[in-house]
Amino acid sequence: MGSLINGVNGQHALTFIKMKHDFASLKVNQNRLVDAIHSSSEYGSAHRYGDDATETGMARLSLNDADKQVRDWFKVNVESLGCVYSVDQMGNQFAIRPGKNSTASPVMMGSHLDTQPTGGRYDGILGVNAGLEVLKVLHEHKFESEGSIGLVNWTNEEGARFPMMAVASGVWAEAVPLNKAWNLAEVSASEDGAKKTMKEELERIGYLGKQKASYKEFPFAAHFELHIEQGPILEMEKRKIGVVEGAQAFKWFEITVRGRDTHAGTTPMNARMDSMLCAAKLIVQANKIAKEHDGLATTGILNMQPGSVNTMAHTVTFTLDIRHKSDSELSEIEKQCRAQFQYIAENDSEKGCKLEWNELVNSPAVNFHEDCIAAVRDSAIEVCEDLPQTSNDGQLWKPMISGAGHDSCYTSRRCPTSMIFTVTKDGVSHNPREYCSPEDCALGAQTLLGAVLRYDRLRAEHGNLQ
Repeated sequence: MGSLINGVNGQHALTFIKMKHDFASLKVNQNRLVDAIHSSSEYGSAHRYGDDATETGMARLSLNDADKQVRDWFKVNVESLGCVYSVDQMGNQFAIRPGKNSTASPVMMGSHLDTQPTGGRYDGILGVNAGLEVLKVLHEHKFESEGSIGLVNWTNEEGARFPMMAVASGVWAEAVPLNKAWNLAEVSASEDGAKKTMKEELERIGYLGKQKASYKEFPFAAHFELHIEQGPILEMEKRKIGVVEGAQAFKWFEITVRGRDTHAGTTPMNARMDSMLCAAKLIVQANKIAKEHDGLATTGILNMQPGSVNTMAHTVTFTLDIRHKSDSELSEIEKQCRAQFQYIAENDSEKGCKLEWNELVNSPAVNFHEDCIAAVRDSAIEVCEDLPQTSNDGQLWKPMISGAGHDSCYTSRRCPTSMIFTVTKDGVSHNPREYCSPEDCALGAQTLLGAVLRYDRLRAEHGNLQ
């Protein structure tokens, strides 16, 4: 069924001989999958754009009331399938379906149920529901996997409410200290004017678990994640499945610019310490530097104080997200930003301003595990073989590098990992109109099913089921 060949960096890689498996007849239920996506999206739906009940976006920020409701929904669904359910200190929800060998580490499927403030119904949500559908298929067919197979809903992947993306999988990977994560304060104050921390909100909604958040406490045999592409490439090339081989490097910063608040009508230009003018120049310069290196730079949050029409801001804070496929190029972008920002603050902002940098996220470029990539690739080939050949070269799957960060970037530090991409209409994501067709959702879920069972079977055959 499979053979060992020499892999990259001296590792063994699994290559799969094309043949029918005893699980080839297992098929996901498209209608059931789509119904689950929309049922779970009832919690936190917002931003209506059409008349159909499903034509809304989402505003289910991590650990808000709607997130509690969908977490409860997740728990009920996985327990109905006989899964062993648990929650860790970061609120990560785990569901394990025991296999023939129930003591070995499980092969996990994972994604997230939290959304952006103006998010859609598929980012993360598809991945969790596709994993749930895989468990449903295995349950209804009474299929015995070699080892256990499970599903995880990761907390605060988006980083939209608590400003550290994929923070909970980062704690699991022991790349982010637990107390740092617990003490993260939300971006915007709650109704009472206070900024709640992650730990406070985990306690409030009842999802501060007792299980230690660590890969040592809860090890995975592998991690597979289905996700919408969030870009236009698959759709433009008329392909169906992205076989994700890694992710580009990125860093998040919060930058504080300190000036002086003085009267807009009585302060000459050359006497000003205008933090807003300085911040604007810095943001433009970051864009210029990123372009020169074929990278990306984005500012998504900008705040100023005191916020008066006729008074200069004394303090401005803004976020800076920089990305590149290469770690070395990303480091060069950061180096140039730091140097040129300092020059602008001191020499090109009238009387000058002071800068403070706070690194929020540092995610190096990721290369996923060849064994998992092979499992996804072979599953994609099988799923696509009977579909109409719409692409110019007749191949409906494509090896890809993820432009976005995902929980899989952290899990890949501690276990073999890969991802699957599905078509995203017009490449639009983090937007209420984000869309993946029912057919494409099902193709992605079928690819996930095949990849997980391939990996489960091959690890048993090669003596890795311990």
